[in-house]
Amino acid sequence: MPLSSRMLLSTLQRQALMNTKPKLAQSVRSRVPAYRLLHTTSRRCASDVPRPVVKGSSYKTTILATLVSLALGFGLAKASQSKSEKVDLFGKFGTPKDFEAAIAELRSILSIDPTQVSTDPDDLHNHGFSVNAHNNGSAVYSVVVYPHSTEDVVQIVRIATKYRMPITPYSGATSLEGHFYAHPVGGICVDMSHMDQIIAIHDADGDLVCQPGAQWMDINATLKEKGIPLFFPIDPAPGATIGGMLSTGCSGTNAVRYGTAKGEWFLNATVVLPSGEIIKTRRRSRKSSAGFDTTKLFIGAEGTLGIVTEVTIRLAPVLPTTVAVAQFPDVQKATEAVSEVLRTGVGIQCVELVDDVFVAAINKCGSSKRKYPVSDSLWFKLQGPTNQSLEETASIVEEIVKKHGATGFELAANAEEADDLWTDRKNAHFYGLGLREGAKGWPTDVCVPVSKLPQLVYETKKDINASGLLSTIVGHVGDGNFHALILFMDDDEKEKAAAKEIVKRMVKRAIDLDGTCTGEHGVGIGKKAYLTEELGEGTVRLMKRIKREIDPLGLFNPGKLYPDDD
Repeated sequence: MPLSSRMLLSTLQRQALMNTKPKLAQSVRSRVPAYRLLHTTSRRCASDVPRPVVKGSSYKTTILATLVSLALGFGLAKASQSKSEKVDLFGKFGTPKDFEAAIAELRSILSIDPTQVSTDPDDLHNHGFSVNAHNNGSAVYSVVVYPHSTEDVVQIVRIATKYRMPITPYSGATSLEGHFYAHPVGGICVDMSHMDQIIAIHDADGDLVCQPGAQWMDINATLKEKGIPLFFPIDPAPGATIGGMLSTGCSGTNAVRYGTAKGEWFLNATVVLPSGEIIKTRRRSRKSSAGFDTTKLFIGAEGTLGIVTEVTIRLAPVLPTTVAVAQFPDVQKATEAVSEVLRTGVGIQCVELVDDVFVAAINKCGSSKRKYPVSDSLWFKLQGPTNQSLEETASIVEEIVKKHGATGFELAANAEEADDLWTDRKNAHFYGLGLREGAKGWPTDVCVPVSKLPQLVYETKKDINASGLLSTIVGHVGDGNFHALILFMDDDEKEKAAAKEIVKRMVKRAIDLDGTCTGEHGVGIGKKAYLTEELGEGTVRLMKRIKREIDPLGLFNPGKLYPDDD
């Protein structure tokens, strides 16, 4: 089926990142459409953003450097262990010769399909690089493996343990904080994209069982195609997969109505532990008080405690929706309006704050032909059981926002217009990148109590303006979460340092306001330095104890999530 000009975002990402990867013939994503990518013509926008390309001798240099660093890293790790009795969470890895033996054994046990084990330089590079993150990985994997089943994952884990090889699960590649980057010594990248099947749909029970590589948008498209009036409401980036969503504890625009991944949307998970043991965290019943919730142990663990191979997700009824947009004199007024709207109890599925810079980005790069007034604005997605209820909600929302200084309140005339409006909001990351040619984006997010959001946004915008850099601001204003996409030139050290300082100050303010360093992006390598300040030393020690108990060799996604030991 040919792709239209509104290409699938997941398809573009896979082509950009994984152009040498084997394709799975009967996957969910090959059968149903996913999210529409913004349409660009002659304008330089999302699909025109440069992707770093490394070819020929550059790859050989990268691989050679990695082999050297692998050898050096092993020697330095042993030396550091002899100097201190402190147990290093990540430091007991095998030798380069061990890794060679591990790769040979992987080829042996997965010999039925030779494409399951790849040491192709392009493949190794692409799995350690992200078009979304500000910091590219400095190392490449030793091998990329494509399991087809839980049993394959068990075999891979046992080999990783036998040869003391770091092992990292890889999913939709939409993460923003370096979650799937390779460890400096290399290791095994476990690409879950071949495990993307819907296993069972229990529409009478309102749940669905799937493999971790299934994308949330594909799942919803499949349900719609089958005429099942249910959907999975957790909606992070287009292209995100269920395994990655669980592992990062994500959320999205629907959080104000449906909550986050840390709610009850993941009912259970099948996980392969570092020991090679397979566990299922609980049964499929909608609730359980049998012991503590082991499912949540893996939500937000970022692949450091095990590899998820199957998930049961809870579904919600599909209700009629429409979209409205309004402009405000400032963020304070917009936030006050949202607080009052939510207190009325009317049907609000999403409410999004965008700043004037982002509106300019939509006007330049948006997929629709619409041009918006360049002003701080709110996007509302209204929800209700009937069209009459939507009209009533729209009337209440319009009255309230006008009371708080809103202008230009506009309600979508039909479903197509509503879809266009929401597409403009949902492609925020890619629109923002189109504002400055040749620039790289530093995407970051924080979350604070809703009443503190105006202060945080105001002070962050002051920092951005003082720096001379360009940045969009987009917020899930209903739950106090907002994102900045700071644009800088990668070869300009002053700009890079200025972007880093903006993020540092933004995070510090959020924590001081009783918030968090990340509302939904996760920790990875980009935010782990802030975890102790936010959670406290005792909580971080507990997290590390759990990590050491489950993964005593420290092989699972090393260097991520947990703050470094002093």
